[in-house]
Amino acid sequence: MERRKFLTSAALAGITGSALAAPAIAQTNSKTMTIVSTWPRDFPGLGTSAQRVAARITELTQGAITTEYYAAGERVGAFDSFDEVAAGNSQAYIGADYYWVGKHPAFAFFTSVPFGMVQSEFNAWIKYGGGQAYWDKLSGEFGVKALPCGATGTQAGGWFNKEINSADDFKGLKMRIPGLGGNVLSKLGASTVSLPGGQIYENLVSGSIDATEWVGPYNDYFLKFYEAAKYYYTGGMHEPSSTLAMGMNKAWWDGLSDWERAMITAATNEENAAQYEEAIAMNGPYLKKLVEELGVQVRSFNDDTWDAMYGAWEEVLAEVRDHSALATEIADNYAAKMTEMATMMANFELAFVNQRNRVSGFA
Repeated sequence: MERRKFLTSAALAGITGSALAAPAIAQTNSKTMTIVSTWPRDFPGLGTSAQRVAARITELTQGAITTEYYAAGERVGAFDSFDEVAAGNSQAYIGADYYWVGKHPAFAFFTSVPFGMVQSEFNAWIKYGGGQAYWDKLSGEFGVKALPCGATGTQAGGWFNKEINSADDFKGLKMRIPGLGGNVLSKLGASTVSLPGGQIYENLVSGSIDATEWVGPYNDYFLKFYEAAKYYYTGGMHEPSSTLAMGMNKAWWDGLSDWERAMITAATNEENAAQYEEAIAMNGPYLKKLVEELGVQVRSFNDDTWDAMYGAWEEVLAEVRDHSALATEIADNYAAKMTEMATMMANFELAFVNQRNRVSGFA
């Protein structure tokens, strides 16, 4: 046999052997992975993304790991997901880790923090800047291993039933906004609450809250916030990027084979990109629908309001750093890596986008 033909045959044999390995494992030693979520079932964007990555794990492992997915309220409440997994009652949750700031404020850094990294910067920090190691250290204290499994990009500033013309307009405002962004607005006099996504609409319509942030035009359109609040604010300070997490019981994760961990990581990496790309593709058309079909009025916070929010953020950040040595360590590393990337972003990507939009006449 010619050497080239022999090598080709050997390569094909290796591929075939690898392809057959997973089904053989699935037939003899299949694992069940119970996943709970903070999102309602079939929730546009967030919920459908969670369901997609859960199904993808079973698909990639060819049944070696069979996932059982439970939306918020189907097995445990949305905000009970972390404790459910940490206790080992379920193997994984899908949600936003800033929901757990009551356990440790540094969890916010692994979803989004005010005036922080945009999505490309965050992904770079997690994968190549040491961010995953810090996430592992923090989550490990609670018996959890977390991976990014979705992203929304820069989120809208929120829905309001009145215009926000200055920071004073936040005084007395009842607003749904979780994470450290909520702490910032509390400093400005707002009364903030953290509600699961499935409970926001009813509270907004009933008047229990005056305003809410959620995600962006694509996701927000389906929740019909426009029925109670017509003022929609562009990119907010609170979530310049929002990464979703798959948090797994660490003992369960550690007991997996290298191949099983690789398949789960591949599925979460794939969905981390896919959800962000979906949001970028859909936000433009859905913003147009909100404005042209439903009469939503788009506004932007003015510079004075931004300045006031930044001043409040500096106070919040100081409080986070004072929490513990680990909180300080994470905050310092995050800031250092963001500083390194900010110069490049400003002088290359942002410089280009601003000039592209100027000469092309984009909004």
